[in-house]
Amino acid sequence: MASSNVQRLARTADSTSEKVAEPNDTKSRILDAAEELFMEHGFEATSLRLITTAAAVNLAAVNYHFGSKEELFQAVLTRRLDPMNRDRMQLLLSYETAAGSKPLTCEKILAAMFIPAMKLARDHEQGGKNFLRLLGRAYADPAPFIREFLSNQYSEMIARFRTAFSNALPHIPREELSWRLHYVMGALSYTLAGADVLKVFGQYHPDEATNDELLLRRLAPFLAAGLRAPPIPAEDDGYLQLQEA
Repeated sequence: MASSNVQRLARTADSTSEKVAEPNDTKSRILDAAEELFMEHGFEATSLRLITTAAAVNLAAVNYHFGSKEELFQAVLTRRLDPMNRDRMQLLLSYETAAGSKPLTCEKILAAMFIPAMKLARDHEQGGKNFLRLLGRAYADPAPFIREFLSNQYSEMIARFRTAFSNALPHIPREELSWRLHYVMGALSYTLAGADVLKVFGQYHPDEATNDELLLRRLAPFLAAGLRAPPIPAEDDGYLQLQEA
């Protein structure tokens, strides 16, 4: 009798465990499938039907866990971005602490941005290169809700890095710095998104074309030089004159 009760309790525990684990497993399968498909096709071209087929779930499961395709896309981003951006802020803080009263260099601030991204690129269990490609797509995606979501969700991190760059570049007016940081994110997004940039890079270094670490290391000096460039006077129309000549 005792043995029978133990077996019954064990079966009950196993059944309960399966019921508890199943929703999480379903949610993870949906997120994994969505991440892959959004990365490959972009937000607009990826239908919920494609995602449910790839994840082997029904539409009700997606609606239950996420509500809509927009909310699913946001969940895909936050799953990887939240820990990466926490690492970025912690690394930036550690650099600032080590520097004391001195402002950080542009290279050091860019390192705080890039190193966690490179760490993620090498972590296949956490999305690896696929997620960085998706992130690049997300920053370049024309859907307004994506830009608004990224801006609102990570406003604290954006403000921290903006302040660090402002301290490093006191000679650059605030508005000009905002434009330059916009260009920085554009270049970073284009690099991470892959596509044409990898094809061009692969022509010269085929063995390095998929190495995100090397790509980012090549990008950093270019970005730092652009950030440090002297500001153009408001009345300077020399560029237009050269174009007209």
